[in-house]
Amino acid sequence: MTQAFEGITILDFTQVFAGPFAAMQLALLGAEVIKIEQPITGDQTRNLMSADEKALSPAFLAMNVNKKSLTLNLKSDQAKEIVRKLIINADVVIENFKAGTMTKLGLDYTTLKELKPDLIYCSITGYGQQGPKAGEGAYDGAIQAASGMMSQNGHNETGPTRTGFMPVDMATALNAAFSIAASLHRKSTTGQGQYIDVAMLDTAIVVQAAQFSNYFNQGRILGLMGNVSPTGQPTANVFATKDGFIQITALRQNQVEKLFEALGTSEDLKRPEFIDPSSRAKNAHQVHDYLTEKLKQKNTLEWLDDLARRGIPVAEIRDLPQVIADPQLQHREVFASMASPNQPDKEIKVVKAGYMAFPDGPKANTAPPLLGADTRKILIELGYSESDYAELKSSGVI
Repeated sequence: MTQAFEGITILDFTQVFAGPFAAMQLALLGAEVIKIEQPITGDQTRNLMSADEKALSPAFLAMNVNKKSLTLNLKSDQAKEIVRKLIINADVVIENFKAGTMTKLGLDYTTLKELKPDLIYCSITGYGQQGPKAGEGAYDGAIQAASGMMSQNGHNETGPTRTGFMPVDMATALNAAFSIAASLHRKSTTGQGQYIDVAMLDTAIVVQAAQFSNYFNQGRILGLMGNVSPTGQPTANVFATKDGFIQITALRQNQVEKLFEALGTSEDLKRPEFIDPSSRAKNAHQVHDYLTEKLKQKNTLEWLDDLARRGIPVAEIRDLPQVIADPQLQHREVFASMASPNQPDKEIKVVKAGYMAFPDGPKANTAPPLLGADTRKILIELGYSESDYAELKSSGVI
């Protein structure tokens, strides 16, 4: 049995979210990922917002499963020489420094492909390697704003809203992982390497492809709609129940008819303001208030059972503990458990992958590494002696 990327070696120069999570997707499928970090401090998320000073931060744990850690001070000529030795047997480089940084370090694609002509080199930045904004730093929230995402998320009463998670970072990671996988396939048929330029802004635009198509081809900008469906149909929205909230997506006329049947008010659907999609859209607030009044009469579980049985798409608005307890996710092994790398008596849990594959699907085999945990072993394998290792460490190179 062989996973998709067994035998592939990746040098991961990234930190924070998008880059590390991209590399982790390939590590879950068997790639050897060597995470290259600054000595002493390492990836800036290692201790970011951790409630336990002794533990690695949840952010770092989530992005770095199945990796090795090598510390290198990349400003040092000796560290650069170590990278050049690693490149000979590497297949992929991933980096997410500001545009131009790797060129200044002498570790850019043009330089490294002289050593490894079939190298695949992926750069991840906020705005790309070229253009008027190339070189500007960017985080998820900034790209949500710059890409138009926030102009479509929120309510008129509260204004544009940033999401409570990092959709741009995570989508960029998956975009980068896909592009690297495609490049590896291309290499298997052509023998050629490739340079890949992944921009968070570009990815955010792709995520909104339907919204941009709406504007390009119909001149429509939906703007802030709260929880209402982009279709404008008030029967697709979030509604309060007796003890919580549910999301209903009744878009087709037959679904709306079944919804009114479940409410026990089929006759009301004949009212002029309710009778067809156009009328309901024109009287959206009235329809929403009507449905809310009816749905508040039963608890969430009653509605979930009744509406699902009638073929109406419905889901409970759940918090994270409720989601984790879902037997569907347990069955699909979306979450993985393992011993903490620095507190072996404690267990950590991480999200694994958003798909299953049989056989040889994604596996979370090892916990995220301690800083520099594999430095000595990697250097010895490169031919450095114990005394070389000691000298490099004392001089701050590793």
